[in-house]
Amino acid sequence: MRSVSGLLRRTAALASVFVLATAGVAACSPGEQAADAQADCAKYEQWGDLSGETINIYSPYVGADQERLENSWAGFSQCTGAEIVYEGSTDFESQIQVRVQGGNAPDIAFIPQPALLNTLAQQGALIPASDTVATAVADGWSESFSEYATVDGTLYGSPLTTGVKSYVWYSVPLFEAGGYEAPSTWQELLDLTAQIHADTGQRVWCDGFESGAATGWPGTDWLEDLVLRTAGENVYDQWIAHEIPFDDARITTALDEVGKILKNADYVNAGFGDVTSIASTNQIDAFTAVTDGESCYMSHRTASATFDEDVTVAPDGDVWGFYLPGLNADDPKQLVGGGEFTVAFTESEAVESVRQYLASETWANDVVTQGMVSANTGVEASNAPTPQLENAIELLQSDGAVFRFDASDLMPTAVGGGTFWKGMTDWVLGSTTAQVLSDIESSWND
Repeated sequence: MRSVSGLLRRTAALASVFVLATAGVAACSPGEQAADAQADCAKYEQWGDLSGETINIYSPYVGADQERLENSWAGFSQCTGAEIVYEGSTDFESQIQVRVQGGNAPDIAFIPQPALLNTLAQQGALIPASDTVATAVADGWSESFSEYATVDGTLYGSPLTTGVKSYVWYSVPLFEAGGYEAPSTWQELLDLTAQIHADTGQRVWCDGFESGAATGWPGTDWLEDLVLRTAGENVYDQWIAHEIPFDDARITTALDEVGKILKNADYVNAGFGDVTSIASTNQIDAFTAVTDGESCYMSHRTASATFDEDVTVAPDGDVWGFYLPGLNADDPKQLVGGGEFTVAFTESEAVESVRQYLASETWANDVVTQGMVSANTGVEASNAPTPQLENAIELLQSDGAVFRFDASDLMPTAVGGGTFWKGMTDWVLGSTTAQVLSDIESSWND
C-alpha cells in the first residue's frame, strides 16, 4: 500500500491546494473562530466530568490544520475538564510505528491511510471501537467509510474529516463573458468545452502533472473520477484490489474519456502550451491559472482547494466550481477523496469519551466551524465559514452519494506511487491508452 509519508509528500506538493482529508481555506484562519470563552456546555454533558484526565492525540497534521483541530475541541475540554494534548508530526507514519513498537503509543491517533490502520490492527495495537462509537459511525456516515476502518470484521476507527476531489474550478469572469453555465452531465461538459473553443478559438483547460518526484499524480485523479463514473463503485473497488487487470476494457474506456479533454490539442493546455506541456507544467501553476480571468476557463481539482487571499471564491467572484458531472444528470454524486480515522491505543473511560465525542455530530459541527469538512450526515452545511466548504459538505450529503478513497493511494506503492504516475505522464507525452495501461498492469505483476 502507499505509504503515509508518500501520501503526505504528495499533499505537501500541493502547497495546501488541498489538504488530504481536510479542507482548510485561506479565507478562514483558525484563530478567527476559536471556541468562545464561555462555551455552551449543555451539548457536552453526555461525556461527563473528565477533570484531571489527560488524553494524548498524535496526528500528521501541523500548522494551521493543527490549530483548527485544537480549536474544534476547545469547548469540549473547557466543559468536561479533559486536557487534550495534541502532537502533530510530518514524520507521522514512521514515528507512529516506532512509538507503538517501543511501547509509547499515544492514546489516540488520526490515521490518514486505511492501509496503515489495517497494519496496526493486524499487529494488535488498536482498541476496537465500542458499540457506542460503532453506532455513531453507522448513523453518521455511509457504509463505505466504515469499511475502510474495518479489519477482519472488526471496526477500529471512526471517520474524522474528509477531503473531496471530483471538482472542476472555472473562471467566473470568463464564463460570464461567454454566457456559459455549469454542465450537469459528462457529455454536457464535453459539449461546453467544444463550444468555448468554437466561440473563442482558445484552449479551454489548464492542467499540470509536474510535481517533483510525484510527477504524474494529478493524472491519476482524472482516471479515478472517470472509472467511478463510467464503471461504478464495484469495478472501482475491484480495480484497486487488482481483482481485474489494470488494462481491463472498462479502465480503457475511462481513460479514453479523459482523453477527450486532455489529449485534445484544441482544448489543452491553456496558457502553457500543447498537450505534451501538461507533463512539464507544475500542477500548482496550472491550477492557479484559472484565477487570472484571462487564459484558462477550467481546471480539474479538489473541492477543498485553497486560493490566495486576494482571490474571491464565490459564484459571483473570481473563481467558482462545480461537481465533475457523471454520465446522467440524476446519477448519485460519485466522489473521490481521502480522510482520516480516529483510532485508539489506550483503553480507558477518558479515552473512550473522547473517541465518542470525535465520532459524534457534535464534534463534526464543531470542526466545520473551523473551516474543515466532515462527511457526517448530521453536519449543518450552513455552519461552514465559506461558500466553498458549504458546497463540499452538500456534495457529501447529497442523496445516494458514493464516496471512494483515492485509488492510487490504496494500490501497492510501486504501482499507485510509481508506474501509475509515470504512465499518466507518458500518456500525455504521446503513449497510447492501451500501451500505458498494459505497462502498469505488467508492473503490478512483477
